[in-house]
This record gives sequence, structure tokens and C-alpha cells, in this order.
Amino acid sequence: MISNDMVINGSNIPDTARSRFRRKCTQEVWFGMFRGAVAINGLALFIIVGYMVYYGLPAISWDFLTGQPTEGGLAGGIFPCIVGTFYLSIGSMGLALPLGVAAAIYLHEYATPGPFMRIIRLCINNLAGVPSVVFGLFGMAFFVASRDLGGLGMGVSIAAGCMTLAVLILPVIIGTSEEALRSVPDTYREASLGLGATKWQTIFRVVLPSAMPGILTGSILSISRAAGETAAIMFTAAASYNPTLPSSIFDEVMALPYQIYSLSVSSTDPEATLPLQYGTSLVLVALVLGMNLIAILLRSHLRKKLT
Repeated sequence: MISNDMVINGSNIPDTARSRFRRKCTQEVWFGMFRGAVAINGLALFIIVGYMVYYGLPAISWDFLTGQPTEGGLAGGIFPCIVGTFYLSIGSMGLALPLGVAAAIYLHEYATPGPFMRIIRLCINNLAGVPSVVFGLFGMAFFVASRDLGGLGMGVSIAAGCMTLAVLILPVIIGTSEEALRSVPDTYREASLGLGATKWQTIFRVVLPSAMPGILTGSILSISRAAGETAAIMFTAAASYNPTLPSSIFDEVMALPYQIYSLSVSSTDPEATLPLQYGTSLVLVALVLGMNLIAILLRSHLRKKLT
């Protein structure tokens, strides 16, 4: 029997009360730092949201939510902005989600590992960190500019804005979708292939349903970013004043982020429009939270079906 104070060949370190106390103190220090970081972030979020609610809630009314903007967008309602933000968010997700999931399936399930694939993944990760104004300039040059200038000639429109935002959020969707596919155990694939299913049937009927909650997590992050972008739609889709609702995807549209920007810089008396700025910001936050909540509920439903 070996006592606690013995060391055999220098490999067994005695577990004394002093070492246990030291490890416990170290653990408590790190846990305290983590708790402090969470508290600081939570406090910052509470202050920001509370500030918007305090100054923006008096501006919220039925006429404000359903009315048309007046005085060049510096007064009146924001209903066209709400509709435009919804169109741009849903349109960009409708374009980016299928492409992103398809790219992730190819990268994880079909592509041969090697230096070329590592370079592609590095490029995708780098694109996820590119400033949105760069994507806005790209969208203006490629989607908005006329064909004589090398663009697609869509003009400032919903279609150009949706495609620009789709390119913007595509790297995030690819990355999160690939991680979700990687989290599916290989035993699922082996069992499906062993029962005679083809590789595509295995991916479509076994792997994708199992990875769908993780894919929706990436979609939630993408919706939040697409709905709140200003620079990307400033050059491609947004109008500072357009009180009518769009009749086609080739019409320009008002959007909540750009409306906040316009109220901040276009008014000769910014303090007079301050309630409208906070009210519009509060509506934007509520709209993003609403779309995220729908995605979260869908993700929870899928997780319950898988368990």
C-alpha cells in the first residue's frame, strides 16, 4: 500500500491538502472572472436596452408603427421601413441558407481533405470578418451598376440588397452548418450505409435532420446581422425617403437601420428627432428578437423530435 507522501519513480505527485487548496483557489478565481464577464455583459445589455426603452417607448404608437413617413422621412410613421427590413432579411436568408448548407455539405461530406480545402476554409473564415461596407461596395459594383460598367444592372432595389446581404451572411452560414454536420456521429452514417442507403440518401434523410438544430443556430445569427446592417444596404437597396410600399423586387425600399442613420445625420435639429431615433431603434430590436424567437422555437421543436 502506497502512502500519500510517497513518490514512485517521480510520476506520482502526492495529493496533499495544500495542493487541493491551491487548485480550489485557482478554480474559484477563474470562475469568478467568468461570472464577472457575464455580469458585465449582462449589465451593458440591460443599460443599452433600458436606455432605448426609456427614450423610445414614448414615441411608439399605433400611428407610428402603421403610418407613412412625412417631411422627407423626418416625421410620421415607419411602416414602410418595417416592411423593407422584413423583405431584406427574409430575402437574404432565402438566398444564403440553401447555398450555405449546400456548400457545407460539399466541404464536409464530399471534398477530399488537403491543402486546397484548408485554403478554402481559411478564405471563408476571413470573409466572415470583412467589414460590411466592403460588401456594400461590392454589391454596388456587381449588382447595382449597369451592364456597361460590368454589373448586373439591377439598380438600387430589393433584389440587389438581398443578394448583397446574402453574400454578407453566407460565410457565417457555411461555417456554422459545417460545424453542425461535423457534430453528427459517424455511426449514424455507417448505420445508414449499412442498411443499403446511398450516400445522398444518408445525407438527406439522416445527417441533415440531425444537424438541423445547429444549422438553425447559424441562421439565427445571420438574421440578426442581416436585419441590422446599414452600410451593406446603403449602396444597394435603401432609400432615405420612399413613403410607398415596393411593388416589385426591383424597387428601392426604406429600411429601419438606414432610417435611424438618416434621422441622425439628415435633420437640421437632431435633438428634435431623438425620440424617433430611439423609437425606430426599439422597433428594430423587437423585430430582430421576433425573427430570432421564431427560429429558436423551430430549433427547439426539431431537437425534441430528435430526442
